[in-house]
Amino acid sequence: MRSIFHLAFHVRDLDQARAFYGGLLGCREGRSTATWVDFDFFGHQISLHLGEPFATTRTGQVGEHLVPMPHLGLILVLPDWQALAARLEAAGCEFVLKPQVRFAGQPGEQWTMFFLDPSGNPIEIKGFASLESVYAH
Repeated sequence: MRSIFHLAFHVRDLDQARAFYGGLLGCREGRSTATWVDFDFFGHQISLHLGEPFATTRTGQVGEHLVPMPHLGLILVLPDWQALAARLEAAGCEFVLKPQVRFAGQPGEQWTMFFLDPSGNPIEIKGFASLESVYAH
């Protein structure tokens, strides 16, 4: 069974969201109205609706760091993750957790970064050498 994940959440400004998701992240825009816009978020559908974003707290433990919960996440193969990290760094993105490796040399080795969209919605992007290693333990 093949599936595409769908997530709908609030943003405060659709033009800012378009610049961030479409421009900076490179997501293809789909349908829209005056109050929402869809994006192809790396093969999955996100629907951004005008409204007040969900509340988050920095209660997620990632190594020695506390990160925002809940958050939207994505896993990329490492070369794609590195290219996205470089694009975000070049654009001056302010990171909650700067790009870094976790579990180096261990099963489940992964690269991670956390940042916020213009409405404050937290996003984590992970990178793995192989998608087959995502659930390694």
